Amino acid sequence: MAEDCVFCRIIAGTEPASIVHDDESCLAFMILRPIREGAFIVIPKVHIDHFTDLPDDLAAHLMIIAQRYGRGLLSLTPATRIGYVVHGFGVPHAHLNVVPQHDTFDIISARYIDADAPYRVTERLIEPPSRAALDAMAARLRAARD
Repeated sequence: MAEDCVFCRIIAGTEPASIVHDDESCLAFMILRPIREGAFIVIPKVHIDHFTDLPDDLAAHLMIIAQRYGRGLLSLTPATRIGYVVHGFGVPHAHLNVVPQHDTFDIISARYIDADAPYRVTERLIEPPSRAALDAMAARLRAARD
């Protein structure tokens, strides 16, 4: 665990999160500032900075979990597709973003672009849902999982 890593603190239970899935090797939880309602993230429980450094079996497991809950998103949202994104920026802990897509620009939405931000692409412009709303969606995803 890296103490300065927010994802490691979520795994340790010292930082709040709306948990979608929890097993021995990974954790899935709702994204705090989702581009679309229902977006969540899947992370390994071991601190590995880059997704490309994950062992093959762990990377495959994260994708399987993302797919299982991603299929549930299709029944819970008006999304027509589910996007799976690893961009490698933001939190320095490997993570897979699962995003309900209503149109082709949901992955690269202009709502993420901020000319004044260090990376120009940031989620800080998106208003976060309440913790209660995130918890409710996490519960709906758990119930809808195939």
